[in-house]
Amino acid sequence: MVHLWVRAEQRLNEDRVGLTAEGAAALIAAGMRVTVEHSGTRAIGIDAYRAAGAAIAAEGSWPDAPEDAIIFGLKELPEDGTPLPHRHIMFGHAYKGQPAGRDLLARFKAGRGVLYDLEYLVDGTGRRVAAFGYWAGFAGAAVSLKAWAAQRRGSICGPVGAFPDQAALTAELRAELDAAGPRPRAIIIGALGRVGSGAADFCRAVDVPVTSWDKAETAHGGPFPEVLAHEVFLNCILAMPGVPVFVPAPARTAPRALSVIGDIACDPASEFSPIKVYDRTTTWDAPALRVHDDPPLDVMAIDNLPSMLPVESSQDYAAQLLPSLLALNAMETGVWGRARAEFDRHIAAI
Repeated sequence: MVHLWVRAEQRLNEDRVGLTAEGAAALIAAGMRVTVEHSGTRAIGIDAYRAAGAAIAAEGSWPDAPEDAIIFGLKELPEDGTPLPHRHIMFGHAYKGQPAGRDLLARFKAGRGVLYDLEYLVDGTGRRVAAFGYWAGFAGAAVSLKAWAAQRRGSICGPVGAFPDQAALTAELRAELDAAGPRPRAIIIGALGRVGSGAADFCRAVDVPVTSWDKAETAHGGPFPEVLAHEVFLNCILAMPGVPVFVPAPARTAPRALSVIGDIACDPASEFSPIKVYDRTTTWDAPALRVHDDPPLDVMAIDNLPSMLPVESSQDYAAQLLPSLLALNAMETGVWGRARAEFDRHIAAI
């Protein structure tokens, strides 16, 4: 019997979950066993999972789960160096040369466990079967515009937090932009994807004019002076081989209207990052990194943006992923087989 163990997220400001109570009920009805850990922050309360028939475990008890349990979470595990003997479903951030990636893979190798990376759950055409991208784009555009409004006040963007829903987030930003004066112009690269669609929808909701670019507009490989001609640039393209550089390092001191970069795809540690003016992610406490002072240039690069809207993003993502979870009894084939092959390829280099 498949045993799915939903762990509590241990990262600060991470309230999302990849399985709703309704999803847990569907898995149980399909003959699976579901265990859900207590969590003091999860956007969906534990009582809903209990009512769905899930077993309830103590928060953070997944290391002691039965050996055959599949541990399911979203964000990083504690970086304590311990071997990982279980099968894990999570965003590993380990396959693109990230500094912590090799350490994570070494832990899997030491424990003989397996990583099924959620970023690499793809269908037969290579398209991801589930993604938080829309909500990353929506929230990322909001925080980037918040950073621009803060600049207009002569400051840098202060701490951000979670919102009960998208209407509350939109209302707050509309008020800030109204107080800041004429709206900035935004350019979105990757506008046809999930992330870009969310970013564009938010910009439209607060009346920010948008220039929408995708592969056709960037096929020549650069340079891209149009980016510097907009006040706000929202990058919605994942760092990967072949992606051109949209903002080179000299852009800091170049003549520009650009004052805020929202790197929503957010992979500054990758050699393939298309944004070369910064080198680290930003946080909820300090959302904007100032990389030049006069004129100011701030970078927003929070890497768990969808958790700003934890209920809506969890419900959306869980609905996309549920069909694949219902196929966990056939992990050698389909999306799980492809994810396992990707893991095996990378673990062989450790």
